[in-house]
Amino acid sequence: MHKRLFLHTALALATAASVAPAQAATPIKFQLDWRFEGPAAFFLLPAAKGYFKDAGLDVAIDAGSGSGGVVQRVASGAYDMGFADLAALMEFQANNPDVPNQPVAVMMVYNNTPASVMALKKSGIAKPADLSGKKLGAPVFDAGRRGFALFAKANQVGSVQWTTMDPPLRETMLVRGDIDAITGFTFTSLLNLEARGVKAADVTVMPFADHGVKLYGNAIIASPKLIQQNPGAVKAFLRAFAKGAKEVIANPGAAVAHVKERDGIVNTQLETRRLQLAIDTVVNSADAHAEGFGQVSPTRLSLMASQVSDVYATKTRIRPEAVWNGSLLPTAAERNVLPSK
Repeated sequence: MHKRLFLHTALALATAASVAPAQAATPIKFQLDWRFEGPAAFFLLPAAKGYFKDAGLDVAIDAGSGSGGVVQRVASGAYDMGFADLAALMEFQANNPDVPNQPVAVMMVYNNTPASVMALKKSGIAKPADLSGKKLGAPVFDAGRRGFALFAKANQVGSVQWTTMDPPLRETMLVRGDIDAITGFTFTSLLNLEARGVKAADVTVMPFADHGVKLYGNAIIASPKLIQQNPGAVKAFLRAFAKGAKEVIANPGAAVAHVKERDGIVNTQLETRRLQLAIDTVVNSADAHAEGFGQVSPTRLSLMASQVSDVYATKTRIRPEAVWNGSLLPTAAERNVLPSK
């Protein structure tokens, strides 16, 4: 009798053990900053290859419509994690000091802001000083427009006149000559201009990072609730992400196939170029090599917090220590994803 009971118990335990891993997968709702374009491969590749699954996570990735929305949705609890511009995160925290669930950045991905000022060479605009008195255009929430005061100050640009439009019209209005220059993410606007018949060689591109404005760009953000209740899940996510990032950087062309799986209408060639541009300009940058992939420099973070407080005119001053939590980052070896320069 005892023997049979023992066998039943052993069998039950063995069955429980075999199904436990499947039950234990932690669900994580993740929102991207934008549509399923080339750079989304950084998240879609590890998902498609099962790296998140192998790490015990069930990750659902949704497209987004701007960093501000990502920060709000993680704060509201609609999403557990997301990909957002660090300035947008700083602004949200400083303007909503009483919101209980303040998202924090846990891993830096775009070590430099992708924001730049772009003009057609035929306009005669060749350097920042040439922008004085000109008509600039961008959507109201554009990161480059929000931070333009820093760019203007660093480069002695006089006053400019702003025109507001929806994102799809930005490059069209520049091509038509309705405005003299635009602000936007280089890898978005440059390729949108090409799609409208403008050669890259005919565009003057002035990246913020190359013109005295060392703002950080997009980081992976997480809800403090998730960090508190399941820090292991955040760690596992970042480890799987880093493993995938290494492959994306090594072979962007193959990585874009995973973007096409999510959105069949994407132009593979165009999105491969967009991804490569993002890697070259903001991921595999000199600053990223100096600081280490995923990491931030405390000095630079403090300066950025101060600058964003000023130019965004936030309700309270931004506290760098409240914005960043680097304690869940993978090891230096796991973060070693950048090819040597």
